[in-house]
Amino acid sequence: MNTTRQGAAVDARGIGVEGPRGWAFQGIDISAEPGTLIAVRGSSGSGRTCLLLALTGRMRITEGTATVAGLPLPQRMGTVRSRTAIAHVPGVVDLEPALTVGEHLREQALLHRFQGLGASLPWSRRHKEATRARIDAALATVRLDPDTLPKGLRTAVRDLERIEALRLSVALGMMHGPQLLAVDDVDLKLSEAERAAAWQMLREITREGTTVVAAGSDAPADALLVSTARKDTQAAAPAAAEGESTATADEATPAEDESATGQDEPHTTEEEAAHAFAKTGRA
Repeated sequence: MNTTRQGAAVDARGIGVEGPRGWAFQGIDISAEPGTLIAVRGSSGSGRTCLLLALTGRMRITEGTATVAGLPLPQRMGTVRSRTAIAHVPGVVDLEPALTVGEHLREQALLHRFQGLGASLPWSRRHKEATRARIDAALATVRLDPDTLPKGLRTAVRDLERIEALRLSVALGMMHGPQLLAVDDVDLKLSEAERAAAWQMLREITREGTTVVAAGSDAPADALLVSTARKDTQAAAPAAAEGESTATADEATPAEDESATGQDEPHTTEEEAAHAFAKTGRA
């Protein structure tokens, strides 16, 4: 997708997120060049979602140091948010089952003024053409062909296959050319062929220059692996693959998020963190 800016480099040293009831994740190290596919692995409750939100400036890092696109976290959370996007994160960026594919795409297109359009009115021909071009480019990026859907762009989200819903969610995240895209549960409840297709989609996005951080279980061998598994679990397992990072986490641990106004909002458990973010930290 030619509208994307240069991908974001990610550098993290011993980062963690701690809340009143313990650590969501801890001790994560990442060193990735722009355009890298970063695969986050770990069991449910190990802090995978919290790590995605932290790296996109949507959850405050409480330990360690990190930079995304050269911007320090947590000091520049707001700017990092503006240069990143998240997709397929339950409770944070959910698709509305009753809305159609086209309605989701048009709504996302209206959220930001297109670069170079200036004061162009939303109903002007120029604005409509730019909207159409942006939508077409996003669909092409994720290989979601409306002609293959039951009712084309008028297909309701509830009628989509899981892989189609994933592609739509990623398309929405890519609409405005983020430098880094974070995707949660990439291969959840997908068939083997669909899992391969989902990771291939993300790999192709990185080839266009965008950095991708994705949580899933069947990451390709060429991805940079990061693990949020507990240290005690790792000690009993075989040695981790080269380049894989480690972290510790307690079950149902909280984290904190910075709202658009710069104030901190509390989170309860890791499972509830995304829901709390959706209510108080949407940016």
